[in-house]
Formats: sequence, C-alpha cells, structure tokens
Amino acid sequence: MPNLRRKLPSANALFVFEAAARCGNFTRAAQELYVSQPAVSRMLARMEDHIGVRLFERVHGGIELTENGRILYRKISEGLNGIEEAILDIEARATGVEPVTLSVSTAFTTHWLMPRMSRLNEAFPSVDLRFQLISGRIGGPLGDVDLGMRFLHEAEMGENSIRVMPEVLLPVCNPHYQELARGVDWLAHGDTVIVMDDEERGWHARFAAFANETRRAASVLSFNDYAIVVQAALLGQGLALGWVNVVMHWLAQRALVPAVDELQVTNRLCCLSWAPGRPLRPIVAEVRDWLLAEMRADLAAVDSAYPSLGLAAALSCTT
Repeated sequence: MPNLRRKLPSANALFVFEAAARCGNFTRAAQELYVSQPAVSRMLARMEDHIGVRLFERVHGGIELTENGRILYRKISEGLNGIEEAILDIEARATGVEPVTLSVSTAFTTHWLMPRMSRLNEAFPSVDLRFQLISGRIGGPLGDVDLGMRFLHEAEMGENSIRVMPEVLLPVCNPHYQELARGVDWLAHGDTVIVMDDEERGWHARFAAFANETRRAASVLSFNDYAIVVQAALLGQGLALGWVNVVMHWLAQRALVPAVDELQVTNRLCCLSWAPGRPLRPIVAEVRDWLLAEMRADLAAVDSAYPSLGLAAALSCTT
C-alpha cells in the first residue's frame, strides 16, 4: 500500500479517474463529483504524468480510455466495488437495513411502482429503497446504482441484463375519452395527441387508424416528462403513445384503455440491468425478481383484459 501511494498524485485521483472513465465525459464526471470540469482535467493530467502513460484519448463528444486506461479502470472498478459492498454489508449488519438504489424513469415510478409500493415494502421490510429518477428518455451509466431499467438491443445485452419484455407501443386514453371518440361527429372534431418531445411528434401517423384517416389528429399537447404525458391521458386530455412497460398497471385497472387495437413492437428490449462486472447482492437479486414477477403478472392481466390486442403473441414471438 505505501508503494501504491507513491504511484498516485493523491487517493482522490482514483475516484476522479473512475468517474471520468465510467461517464465517458469530463463534464459529467465533474457534475457527479461536485467539482469543476477543469479540476477533473487537471487531476487526470497529473495522474497521467505521475504514472507516465496516457489514460484517455479525446474523441468527438467525449473521451475514450486507452488500452492502459482500460486495464486501470477494470482493476479500480473491482476494488471500489468491493469496498462499497463491504461498507454496505457492515451497515446492514449494524442497522438491519440494506439500501437498494433503482435507476428508473419518473413515469415508471409514478404510474407502475407507486401503486404497488405498499406491497414492495411488505415484501422487503428491511430494504431502504432509493431512486435515481430520469424525467425523459431512460439511459445513462449504472455504476452508482444497484438496478436500472434500460432499453437495449439484443446485441447490447450481457450477463448484467435480464429481459423483461420487448418495447411495445400502444396509443392509450381514458375510457370517457374513448367513448367520445366513438361518436359519429368525432372525426370532424379530431383527437388531441399528447407527446413527450419533438422526437415523438407525429407518432400517431405510424398507426393504421390515423394513416387510413379513420381517426384524425386535430391538436397536439406537449410535455417534457413522460409521467405527465400519462397523467394527461388518465385525465382525459387526449391520447398518448403508451410504453406498455409504464402504462400496463393502468391498462390492467382499465383506467386507461387502448385507443386503437394495434400494437407496435420495436427491435429493442426493456431490461433490468446492473453495472457490468459488479455482482448483484442477494437482496438486489430478490428485488429484481420481485419486480419481474409483478410486471409479468400485469402483462398477463392486460392480455386477459384486451385479448384483441394480441399482446401475448407479441411478447412470445420475441422471446
């Protein structure tokens, strides 16, 4: 250990290097560490000078580890993860409470997890559940969380991911709105289409009912948080593009209904993932399995409530 101290400019360099390597960006690392971006750059430059090799290469939009950097990152990650696991074990022994951190969207938390939070707490009374919430499109590294929901392509999945379901999209609205839409004058009135961001403007045109003009978009309501998009649909403000992994609770409860009997299945998979190279603590694996069982039960309930959607067939053809 004394030899290691001589090989580093400071012990803090380990944390700065790990954050920069994991984030792939000095600015994001600085935000995570609550320091300035120049401070991160200076520390890593000192570290490279001290070791005598380059650890990073600058590329468009960020940084990449050199081969030497990858060797160092792998060992530092293993060491820091081991230290963190030891501290968590000590805390759990002392308090009887184990923290579990989830990286999920505000929409999934609000519209799927919250309605069953009491059951989750009952199932895991000794778990201190914490959240890293994402208001827009879910993504980002998982280094500082135990479990995250992510959309991945098949080729991106590794041993640190487990499939929940394919990405399934469905226009949804509340029952009263749908009843109005069945009226003879509705086509002239037209639908209010609720969107999350500019990337999803015009999503309705991908569905046959709008393409063949049996329904018509008359206006657009836009929000930057998908949790609010779903809430607006629940309140009858229009119809929204439903990510089934988020809205399946409300579909099963019939608080939301399919606006059209058409699903779209993409080539991405909704997965529960954890940081690569970081073994799951037993309690995290138990929480993961509980979430999987609950989500699969909801999917079965939605399929039973709306058999004309063909949800079970859509799920089975991609497994």
